[in-house]
Amino acid sequence: MEKYIFYILAFIIIVFAIASVTSRKMLRSVIYLLFVLSGIAGLYFLIDYNFLAAIQLTVYAGGIIVLIIFSVILVHHIEMELEIAKTSKQLFVGLSCLLGLGLFLTTIYTHEFNVVENYNTITTSDIGLKLLSYEAGGFILPFEVISILLLAAMIGAIIIAKGKKLSDKNDDTI
Repeated sequence: MEKYIFYILAFIIIVFAIASVTSRKMLRSVIYLLFVLSGIAGLYFLIDYNFLAAIQLTVYAGGIIVLIIFSVILVHHIEMELEIAKTSKQLFVGLSCLLGLGLFLTTIYTHEFNVVENYNTITTSDIGLKLLSYEAGGFILPFEVISILLLAAMIGAIIIAKGKKLSDKNDDTI
């Protein structure tokens, strides 16, 4: 049964990834990307990585896609159509993809991969304690730096969305 679920999820991911790349409408492309990221979360659930699947859904499928949709709407490019690449570029990308696929399949089928059993289980509480630890190997400092970076990105997005420059008011008084 898991095999069929995997094939269904893989088919969904491939179809929506192709649709996301080939769609000329920006908003449709973002929605297709949402389905791709949700399919990847489904794969994580399938291999019993529940925490990683939840992070995939909340951070990527939830947060990033909503941020992209809001930025598209705020900049008033909701009906924006993306330009089509030249035929020479399309052929180059197609050949590059086929070459990469050939390299990938050659690597997969010529190497023997051994199954490794993982007997060390990590709980969600262990991950949380490691993320918020001040000790060596803890991630509280990168966590705080990323929060400041996201705050700066939000302030920048608000300033860009406003559309008026601050120097316009100063130029009127001179």
